[in-house]
Amino acid sequence: MAQSLDRLKESPSQTAGPYVHIGLTPNFCGIGGVYENDLGSVMVNEQTKGERIELRIRVLDGTGTPLKDALVEIWQADANGLYNSPTELRCAADPNFQGWGRQPTDMETGLCLFKTIKPGRVPFREGRLMAPHVTLWIVARGINIGLHTRLYFSDEEQANGEDPILARIEHRVRVPTLIAERQGDTYVFDVHLQGEKETVFFDS
Repeated sequence: MAQSLDRLKESPSQTAGPYVHIGLTPNFCGIGGVYENDLGSVMVNEQTKGERIELRIRVLDGTGTPLKDALVEIWQADANGLYNSPTELRCAADPNFQGWGRQPTDMETGLCLFKTIKPGRVPFREGRLMAPHVTLWIVARGINIGLHTRLYFSDEEQANGEDPILARIEHRVRVPTLIAERQGDTYVFDVHLQGEKETVFFDS
């Protein structure tokens, strides 16, 4: 006999933590023998083409306090604006560039660091070039659905001014929340989850 379904209730939603680090970054958690290096922890090698940079990222809550148990993934084009993806049909991307990275935030400082390269410009759907950017996906305890945003570069003012995504943001005052500030070879980027400086997030 078929079971009546009208008495079933929705099961509780599951957040990403605290076990997200155990599953995705076991070496970071002190669990050895799963991977030599946590997947996504190394994006470049000695043959990777392009300008070497470091991304220093913090995820901040509504009080401005860094989240110390967040996990950040990034996805970006290579130095020529090509993606390391089977769907990239324009040309072959740099085989020495991973194009994807994953890092947990430090349990003491709340920082995560990516050693990567400055991405090239990628065409938008209409053919116009987007500014160099990095896509971020963020999960943490209390975040039920991963958050998507972008990171642009402060020293790409002309390209940023031409970017079709930045031009479409409804509240232009929030565009600076997507700009990473350059400090030498490092770009510093804070992701604000709430408050007046809340970062612009995009639909997944």
